[in-house]
Amino acid sequence: MANKLTDMSKIRKAIKFHCKGKSKLFISDYLSLSRNTVKKYISLYQTFGLSLEDIEQKTDAELENLFSQPTVESTNPKLEKLHAYFPQMERELKKVGVTVQHLWEQYIVANPDGIKSSQFRVHFKKWSNRVNPVMHMNHKSGDKMYVDYAGKTLSIVDAATGEIKEVQFFVAILGASQYTFAEASMSQQKEDFVVSVENAIYFFGGTPAAIVPDNLKSAVIKSSRFEPTINETLADFAEYYETTILPARAYKPRDKSLVEGAVKILYRRIYVHLKEQKFFSIEELNQQIWDLLDLHNNRKLTARPYSRFELFMEDEKDKLRPLPQERFQIKYQSFATVMQNGHVLLSQDKSYYSVPYQYLRKKVKLLYTQSTVEVYYKYNRIATHLRNYKPYVYTTSPEHMASTHQFVSDWSASRFIDWANSIDSCVGEYIIKIIDSRNHPEQAYKSCLGILTYEKKVGKQRLINACKRALDYKIYSFKAIQNILENNLDKIEYGQESEQELPIHDNIRGKNYFK
Repeated sequence: MANKLTDMSKIRKAIKFHCKGKSKLFISDYLSLSRNTVKKYISLYQTFGLSLEDIEQKTDAELENLFSQPTVESTNPKLEKLHAYFPQMERELKKVGVTVQHLWEQYIVANPDGIKSSQFRVHFKKWSNRVNPVMHMNHKSGDKMYVDYAGKTLSIVDAATGEIKEVQFFVAILGASQYTFAEASMSQQKEDFVVSVENAIYFFGGTPAAIVPDNLKSAVIKSSRFEPTINETLADFAEYYETTILPARAYKPRDKSLVEGAVKILYRRIYVHLKEQKFFSIEELNQQIWDLLDLHNNRKLTARPYSRFELFMEDEKDKLRPLPQERFQIKYQSFATVMQNGHVLLSQDKSYYSVPYQYLRKKVKLLYTQSTVEVYYKYNRIATHLRNYKPYVYTTSPEHMASTHQFVSDWSASRFIDWANSIDSCVGEYIIKIIDSRNHPEQAYKSCLGILTYEKKVGKQRLINACKRALDYKIYSFKAIQNILENNLDKIEYGQESEQELPIHDNIRGKNYFK
C-alpha cells in the first residue's frame, strides 16, 4: 500500500545508526529498508528537531503519530502556494527556451511577497526529486561509454551541384571522466553508427566494459524492458572488442543522462560555431568539430581545478581495455543455394565460391566482409575464402570437390602429354597431334583420356603399336585408335598387308566399261 508507515522499531534503529555516523546505504542493507525510506525518516527526524533521547522516550504509537503528521514546510502557506505552482512550472520547462529564472520572474510578479530566486530553485529541486525519484548513477573508471545522436543535424554542401546534405551529429562520453568525443556522420544507419562508435573507441585509446546506446534501430532491433534484441552487426562488434552492449531503457533518457547533458553542452560549445559556416566535405566539417572538441575537453570543469582531459589521463585511460591490432570489419549477409557444380553465388560481386560437395542443392548463408567470404549451413561454417571482386570468377578449394571432380579440375594439355610420354614417345607425339588438331585444347581432353586408359585395358605395347599405325596414316582421333585395337590391326606389321582383290561379279563393270 502506498505511504504505508514502516515498523517503528526499525525506524528507531535507523535513527540510532544515523546518529552513530553510519551511512544510509549501510542502514538500508542492514535493516532491509529502501534507501528512500531511510532518507525519508532521517529527514523527518531532522526536520522536527528531535534528539536521540526524545526518540527513545517516545512509544511506538507516539512515534507513528509524530511521523504521520505534516511537516512544518507543508503547513507554511507561502510554501503551499509555491508547491501548487510547481506542476505548471514543470510543464513550462519542457518548452524550448524556457528557463527556471524566467519562471521565477513570472512567479514573483504574481506573488510579490514570494521567496527569492535561490530558495526558489532549492525548493523546486526538492519537489522535483520527491515527485520524480531517480537512481543516482555512480560511474566507475573504464566502465561505460554512453553514445547518442544529437536531435539537431549539421549540413555540408556538394561542391559540384550546390546541394545541401544533412549530416548527423554523433556524441560519445566516458562515464567517470566525462571525456567526450564527437563527429559528423552521413546517417544513423547501421554501418555509419558502428564506424562512429569505433572511431570513439580509438579516440579514447581503449575499450570500456560496456557501451550504452539509445534504442535506435542501428543498435536495437527490438526494445524490451528485460532483454532487448541487439542488432547482429553491433553484437559482432561488441564481441570483437570484448565489450558489452547495454541499451538504455525505452523512454528513460535518464539512463543515459550523461550523454544527453554532453549533447546540450556541445550545442553551446560546438554546434553554434558550425551552424552558420559552409563545409564542402564531411572531412572538413569533422576537422572543425575536433578542433572545438579539443577546447571543450581541456576546459576546467565547473567548480573543479581539473579538466575532462586531465581527469581522463589520470583516472580512466589505464582502466580501458587495449585495442586489437586491426579494426573491426562489418559483416554483410546474403543467402544462396549451392549449385550442382559445388559453388555458391555472391550476388553482391557476381562471383562464385566453392563449398564441400556434400552440400549440393542446400540453402546456405554467406557472411562477407571487405576481405573474406564465409559460408554457413545451419550455423556451422563450411567454407572460408578470400573475397574476389572480379565478376563471374570461380574461387575453388580442391578439398571441397568430390574425388572425380578433383581429377577433372586438374585436366590440362601438359598433364596428358606428360602422361603419354611416360608410356612412349610415339604415344606422346600422337596426343600432341590430337590436341593441335582441335580449335581449343579442352576439346581434346576426353579423347586423350580415352586413348591413354587403353594402357590398362589392352596393355602398353598394343597402345604404342596403335599410335604408330595411326601416325603413319595421319588419322588423329579416339575413334581411330579404338578401331585399330578392336580389329587387331596393331598386331599387323606395317607393309605386310596384302592387297585385297575385288571379287568377280556380274554387277561389277570393270575398267573397260569406261572406254
